[in-house]
Amino acid sequence: MLSAVLFLVFSDRILWAAGSWLVLSETPQKADIIEVLGGDYEGNRISKACELVRSGFAPKALISGGGKFYGFHESRVAIDFAVAQGCPADYFIPWTYPAKATTDELDSVVAEFRRRGIHKVLLVTSPSHTARATRVFRRIAPDLEVHTVAAADPYWNHGYWWKSREGRKMWLLETLKTFADFLRL
Repeated sequence: MLSAVLFLVFSDRILWAAGSWLVLSETPQKADIIEVLGGDYEGNRISKACELVRSGFAPKALISGGGKFYGFHESRVAIDFAVAQGCPADYFIPWTYPAKATTDELDSVVAEFRRRGIHKVLLVTSPSHTARATRVFRRIAPDLEVHTVAAADPYWNHGYWWKSREGRKMWLLETLKTFADFLRL
């Protein structure tokens, strides 16, 4: 009974904490390149990258993604979206590797960074994906410096993820993926 009362009294704080461990977002800083991870179908990540390039944090953003949608790779669709929103196309480098998971995507991207002589990366993804993406990046490329910047995500709702059905689904999926990553599944 007491635990139920305590949960009701402190539920917002408990739920906030349950989501905060998924988030690792830093203040942007100058880098050699910006990496935009795929998986954002509303344009928030590429819009953040455009803002960061425009503000001088890096000269270009490499846009990766998971594969094709209606015959077009996610990176190309994202770039077309950003250009339609007023971003110059020359801000972006499309990366059309057919990844199915963050680890696959970053394996491919890191190899390209090494080929290009990149040493410092701003990694842009959704808030709930930042901590896991950063861990994966650092595991794959301990020799590269990475700083993660969260793009806006209306479903994450500034940490109040439990307020919408999509936010709750996002939290559950990212929590499961995080545990799977810890177990290397």
